[in-house]
Order: sequence, then structure tokens, then C-alpha cells
Amino acid sequence: MRVFWFLLLTMVVVVTAVTLAVVGGGGSAVLQDVTPERFTDPLPATRPVGRADVEALRLPMAARGYRMADVDEALSRLGAELAERDARIAELESALAGAQASVVSTGTDLFKQPGEDRQPGEDRPAAGPGDAQRNGTAGPDRTEGEAR
Repeated sequence: MRVFWFLLLTMVVVVTAVTLAVVGGGGSAVLQDVTPERFTDPLPATRPVGRADVEALRLPMAARGYRMADVDEALSRLGAELAERDARIAELESALAGAQASVVSTGTDLFKQPGEDRQPGEDRPAAGPGDAQRNGTAGPDRTEGEAR
């Protein structure tokens, strides 16, 4: 019977000590409050977002996955970047189409060398013997016929 009371008293002392250690004895908290992870936007504000930026993007975890606001913020930023790039591509394609249309309508020869007077329907003259060496296509071990 003495062993029973000894074990009971020992168990009460251990439970009380653990409870006081966890609670901190009422004076100060032993466990500090953890500050929640916050999303720090690593996406650059001064330059366009690149592939490396998207691969480096890490969103903080929450109790059940990711924080919805952080994901929405990152996705809206990426969506804005894509929309800006799409608009720039459309603008450049439009400018290119306009330039091509003006070349076709005026009949300008895009392959005309400066100072060369050829009509749009003429064939391009064959390369002369000195053209291969001027262009750097004929080397010491190649003849001009092989360079063409």
C-alpha cells in the first residue's frame, strides 16, 4: 500500500511540474507567439517579370494550404504583366504589318543595297569575283566557286 501512495504522489508532482512549465507559472509565457508568415513580393517592380522570378516565387503556407490573399496578389501581378506584354506584342505586330503593307504597295526592294539603282522586277546581279572576299566567305583553302 505504501508503494501505491508513493507512486500517486510522484505522479501528482510530475503532472504539476509539467503543467507549470507549459503555462509558465502564471508570470510570463514560456512559448512566444509566432508571427505569421507574410508574403514579401519578390516580383520586380522596376523591370518585367521573367521566368526566373516566377520560379523563385515562394508563397507562405497557412494552416490549410496557402493564404488566398497572397495567391490572388501574385496571380493578379502576373496577369497584369502578361496583359502588358500581349498589348506590346500586338502593337509591334501591327506596326510590322503596316510596314510590310507599305513596302508591298510602294514596291520597294528590301534587298537593294545603298547606292544601287535597280527596278523592283530586276533580278539581283550575280556576285562578282571580289564579293566573296569582301564578305569573308572565301577563305585561303576555298576557291571563290566553293564559297558561293
